[in-house]
Amino acid sequence: MRGADVPGTEDVAAFTVDNPTYLGNVGDVAYFADTLPDDVEIPVGLSICGLRSLLGSVDDLTWGIASYASQMMYWRKTGRYCPVCATATEPRTQDWGRSCPDCGHVGYPRVSPAVLILIYDGDRILLASKPGWDRYSILAGFVDSAETLEECVRRETFEEVKVTVTDIEYAGSQSWPFPHQLMIGFTCRYVGGDITVDNEELDRAGWFSPDSLPALPPAISLSRQLIDAWLAKQSPTPPPAV
Repeated sequence: MRGADVPGTEDVAAFTVDNPTYLGNVGDVAYFADTLPDDVEIPVGLSICGLRSLLGSVDDLTWGIASYASQMMYWRKTGRYCPVCATATEPRTQDWGRSCPDCGHVGYPRVSPAVLILIYDGDRILLASKPGWDRYSILAGFVDSAETLEECVRRETFEEVKVTVTDIEYAGSQSWPFPHQLMIGFTCRYVGGDITVDNEELDRAGWFSPDSLPALPPAISLSRQLIDAWLAKQSPTPPPAV
């Protein structure tokens, strides 16, 4: 169901757009992104909504464009100055990099890899919830420097719930623009350990069977897709998205 749309040329004409950034073309349609001042007046018929509110309410193309635009605007904001010498950077013409005219440093949009970890044990799955969440999901964590993805899976699993796993298998990836993650999904089999929650990261965690699942993430998220793929092997009909 379409709950929002990308503003067209006539819509944008109602705003003062000083520095549009060209994102690219989809077919013969060119897309641009820019930021608006906090005190902007929104024309009748348009409204501003947060990126998270689009999850599950727009088609894949609209979501992809909004996600890409959000990350490029974040880079434009955070890449303005050289991290080495603090000189104002200049955009490169051949890519998204920004170069320093003083020391020559070249920076690129930040991408932060993070693993999603679906842990299963027979016909049960380990799910966890963070403080303030109204749902459960699989475990997740950012990859450390000099760490492989598989090492991150083992480390995050033990740090967050104190269990050990094996049979780690890649299951898919997804760009996640909050603000610049690359989510890399894995499934793995429980080996041992009693669940002990790291209260700095999680609020609660436990084992769930297919017929006793809590509220889960939206269907567009890779975490939900991994859960549904696992459930499909246990039951022919996964639960509806929330």
